[in-house]
Order: sequence, then C-alpha cells, then structure tokens
Amino acid sequence: SLHSPLLFLFFCLTFLNQQWQAGAVPSAAKTLVWGPGLEANMVLPARFFYIQAVDSSGRNLTTSPGEETFEVKIVSPVEQFTRIWIQVLDRQDGSFLVRYRMYATYTDIHIHILLKNKHVAKSPFILKGPVYHEGCDCPQPSGSVWEAHMHCPQTFPQIDRDLSLYASVDPDRNAQEIPQRFGQRQSLCHYTVKDNKVYVKTFGEHVGFRIFMDSILLSLTRKVRLPDIEFFVNLGDWPLEKRKASEKIHPIFSWCGSNNTRDIVMPTYDLTESVLETMGRVSLDMMSVQANTGPSWPQKNATAFWRGRDSRQERLELVKLSRAHPDMINAAFTNFFFFKHDESLYGPLVKHVSFFDFFKYKYQINIDGTVAAYRLPYLLAGDSVVLKQDSSYYEHFYNELQPWEHYIPIRADLGDLLEKIQWAREHDEEVKKIALAGQQFARNNLMGDRIFCYYYKLFQEYAKLQVTEPKVRTDMELVEQPADDLFPCLCHRTRVRDDTEFAVHQC
Repeated sequence: SLHSPLLFLFFCLTFLNQQWQAGAVPSAAKTLVWGPGLEANMVLPARFFYIQAVDSSGRNLTTSPGEETFEVKIVSPVEQFTRIWIQVLDRQDGSFLVRYRMYATYTDIHIHILLKNKHVAKSPFILKGPVYHEGCDCPQPSGSVWEAHMHCPQTFPQIDRDLSLYASVDPDRNAQEIPQRFGQRQSLCHYTVKDNKVYVKTFGEHVGFRIFMDSILLSLTRKVRLPDIEFFVNLGDWPLEKRKASEKIHPIFSWCGSNNTRDIVMPTYDLTESVLETMGRVSLDMMSVQANTGPSWPQKNATAFWRGRDSRQERLELVKLSRAHPDMINAAFTNFFFFKHDESLYGPLVKHVSFFDFFKYKYQINIDGTVAAYRLPYLLAGDSVVLKQDSSYYEHFYNELQPWEHYIPIRADLGDLLEKIQWAREHDEEVKKIALAGQQFARNNLMGDRIFCYYYKLFQEYAKLQVTEPKVRTDMELVEQPADDLFPCLCHRTRVRDDTEFAVHQC
C-alpha cells in the first residue's frame, strides 16, 4: 500500500534520530546557559539557572548526555571558601537545572560551568555584587525596580479577578467587623505591614499554620519594601466569604478559592513553603521534581495512578473503580481518617510511595481532598499527563490552565474516567503533547520567582484599594526577622549616621 514506504521512512528517520541522540556529544562552545540565577539582583532562597546541551552542529540534545556531564563551581574572588551549596539536576531531556543556595552574602561571585575542563558558553559568569543571600535583611526601596529585577509579569489575571469585587477596602472597618464575623469560629491572622515591619494578631485555636504566612512576609520584606497594608488571612482549608458579590463582602485572603466564595487567593502554603525551603527542609519542590520524572514516556506504565487519604467521597469511588479495573487504574489509600468505618470496603491501606515514583505511570489522577488537591503543581512539573477532576475549588493558577491543552479533564463524579484513560491509551502522541504543555506551564509559571512576584503584586494592588491608613492595632505583636548571627550581611542600601562617618548599616 502507499502508506508502507512512508511508514518505513518514518521508522528509519526515528531510528536514525535515536542513534544520533545516543551518540551526540555536547559542545562547550555551542551549549546554552541562561536563567535568573545568573543575575545578582534576583534574590531567591535557592537561585537557579539552566544548561541546554547542544552538539557541535548546533542541535539541541533531547536525551541526557549523563548527569555528570557538566561541572559547576561558584567562587568569590575575595573569599577562600564560599558557603554555597550547588546541585546540578539532570532533567533527562538534554537540559539541566542548576540550583544553588547561598548561606552568606558576597561582594561578587563567579559561576564556572565546565565541560571536560572547558568553559561552557560565556562561563565564567560574573555576578557583580553585593550578591545577597536569603537571610540578608536588605530590602530594595523601590518596588518597581525590584519587579524589574525579578522580571515579574505586568499583571496576574487571578489577582485582577479577585480584587475586582472591591471598589475600596477600609482597614478600620475590617478591623472591627471581620473578627466579629469570623473570629470566634475560624482560625484567622490579622496582619499589618507598617514601615516594612510585620505585625500580627491571631484569632481561633488552630493558628499553627501562621508560620507559613509569617515566613513569606518576612522573606518578602527582606527583599523589597512592601507598601503599608492591613489584611486578614484565613488559616483553614475552606474559603470563608460566602456572601454574594452584591452584598457587603469582607476581603479574606485564603490559600484556596471556590466558585461560590469570594476569598482572595494566594499561592498555597504548601507551594509557598516548598519555595522558601528549597534545598532546606523540603525534598519535594518545583525544582527537585524536574530531576525525578521517572522513566521516559515509552517506558512508563500506561495505567492511571493515585495515592492519598480518604478526604472526599469521590476518592472512595476512585479506589472502588481501581479494584474493579486494576488493568486501568492503580489507586489506593495510604491513610484513613474521615471514613474509618469503610476500611474493610476500601482497604487495605498501602505504604506511602515516594512522590517521584508516581512518574513511573503515564496518567496521574488529580482529585480534590478537603479542598483542591495541592499536589497539582508538582504533578504538572513531571512528564506524565494529569487527569484533573472538574471542581469548584481552585488554586491561584488554575484559571490559566486550559483543558485538553495542559491536562485531560474528567467529570466531578469520575463518570468518564475509564473512558478518558482508554482515549489516552489510543491517542498516545496527543497525550504526550498535553503532558509536555502542562510541564512547560509549570516551569514557566510556578517556580519560586513567580511565587514571590504573585505575593508582591497582590499586596501592592490590594494596598491601592485601602481608604484608611493601615494601623498596628492593640494586641498585635511584631513578627521578628530570624537572627542571622553566623553570617551577618552588610546591606549597601541603608546608611546610618555614625559619630565620625557614614557607616554601612549591618543587617
């Protein structure tokens, strides 16, 4: 038939390309290096940049040349030892993500990227300092300068949507009314940022989660001068403001939004902490996941995968479906909490699986828990495709995701899940494209620099709506910056009068 020669040619070309990739050798001169971690003024808990391996003919490698291919050293010309931890993460697609966490501030740093002892691209990259570390309390006085350094987007559509419900915000009135309305039954934090210092008062019993909000506010105020602002943060799972937009609504900041509430949505505490604690307390973050995406697409198991606890009825349905169709779905509970009496029906419990092992499977099911499932950023960043349940709950970025472009949608009641898995199996190339588009979305929109930009833009736009002066209220306490006694930094931005001369203020 006519198709046979064409098919044969296609297989030959594919085979030749695979052979070339297998034997492709990166060139130090042609390889590309770029990213925010090469810019001195972009201060992040863990800075990062990218290496794309390119061969001598200018072709990008699309498979890994080996995780030890590139050597990265970061030195300061004036220090014998630099307190900088570096990780080179192999993304298995011909590119590498290099991340480094600084534990001290340096006047200049030089980043050497080597391939068999040869400098790669324009290495060494010289960052003219001072280059501040995460712990350095040295805010940029101008928000617009900081935004330019961070390459923040002009707007975030979700912030515009959330704030469009408020013609103005009255901090005096809110300070009276919000605690009266919500303070008895809910866990809330009342924050004021005044002169770039953070003050808080808590309401309710379960206020442990305030540590996440304290941490991002302190981290931001070390980097940039925030506008004076007064606001309330909901520490619970569920969004609170259920009144219609036409009624008198109160502005409540929450980590999760829903179609029938009016809360102002922030990045989740989980994603926020993973940014602040990258190369620190957390092992799952938006960078580590990129180096742990499992086998290549053809080697992945063509089964839909899910693990979690029993925090929603549909999760029980999912495990039931998995028992009936084990060839299509591998779903099980790792913990019973809400429906303990149903353990005989939906057990046995299985051991926790490393999140990175999820990516041995092509299809990842994302299904609500008590509210939105906060694992979606990490699932998107892998290279499996996400089957996302239709839901009224959303995180700060959901409205920018497009069904069939970034993920495969499934009905809220999971009624079409089996059908969608079958469709995915029959449309493998199309599904691979959706997986890669989801991955690209996560890489472009959910990394640490964007999370800082989102918080700053939200506070900046909210501050513009205030019609009375934010105040440090009675019973508010100062949230202290953590002491950085081991490696204090000299902040060049603040100058304090000394008896004899102008001295640089130590932060």
